[in-house]
Amino acid sequence: MAVGLRGIVTSCRAVVLPRFGGPEVLELLPNVEVPDLKPSEVLVRTRAVSINPLDTRMRSGYGRSIFEPHLPLILGRDISGEVAALGASVRSLSVGQEVFGALHPTAIRGTYADYAILSEDELAPKPVGVTHVEASAIPFAALTAWRGLKGTARISEGQRLLVVGGGGAVGFAAIQLSVAAGCHVTTTCGSQSIGRLLAAGAEQAVDYTAEDLESAIKGKFDAVLDTIGVSETERISINFLKRGGHYMTLQGEAAALADRYGLAVGLPLATAVLLKKQIQYRYSHGIEYWWTYMRADSEGLDEIRRLSEAGKLKMPVEKTFPITQVGEAHKAKDKRHIPGTKEV
Repeated sequence: MAVGLRGIVTSCRAVVLPRFGGPEVLELLPNVEVPDLKPSEVLVRTRAVSINPLDTRMRSGYGRSIFEPHLPLILGRDISGEVAALGASVRSLSVGQEVFGALHPTAIRGTYADYAILSEDELAPKPVGVTHVEASAIPFAALTAWRGLKGTARISEGQRLLVVGGGGAVGFAAIQLSVAAGCHVTTTCGSQSIGRLLAAGAEQAVDYTAEDLESAIKGKFDAVLDTIGVSETERISINFLKRGGHYMTLQGEAAALADRYGLAVGLPLATAVLLKKQIQYRYSHGIEYWWTYMRADSEGLDEIRRLSEAGKLKMPVEKTFPITQVGEAHKAKDKRHIPGTKEV
């Protein structure tokens, strides 16, 4: 770690992705430059980060059209740590304060580093009573769920919600956020997750490997959050919705189409595909169809912090790895051995 004349860190250890590939391509470098802060940015001393599915997919080449021109880059979205320095216009945080937050999915300088840079609206005070490791597992998944449930579907007390794939991080966050909002939640999952999801407040958890979903799940729903997003789960989900309901999938096609055809062709094509589906489902089923992505939301992150402090939003952490073993952590995540893998 190098420190400049003004006491601001100028370089630090970071895990760098020099090229796309398997976990073995990740490199821990001792002196990676820390850029100067822009007025709205915050320098955070990292205490813990989580490894998201997005991290392992980016490492393998997902989003290549966006990220390849910027290689080598630093992976990582989530962080929990302490404020080390503030940009000139930051007012809501102070140096030394414990914070947590998450970067936008397209960020190029991620959080796998001793020091990370996030904007003020991507951070909030760390939940009181929650460790850095626990806090680092929360923001990206919870904000992704929040974006769909609150930003798009605008869920409210008494509504019925179906979460397809409740055993994953986003699905698990969605269940807890919906229960906290007073919704009635049904979810699909593997057999090993049923007890955990019922304990989190789901009223019904259906094992998709052992039961026929269309006969096991009764009634219609106000909203469906589909974390799996294959054609079969989309077909089933659409038919479970009330007229005027919202179908939201995490598996939007923008990145995949941009990777296949390049940004100039792929992004307009993705917009056309989404618009076509929206019109189709509005006409055939009377429902709203959306691709859901995480985005920074200071109001959402503050609510997530409050729910975490109240014990109403928890994310499981099964194992931690030091920064020197990020490759091993990615191997474990790739093999799906560990639901909530952390690097500290």
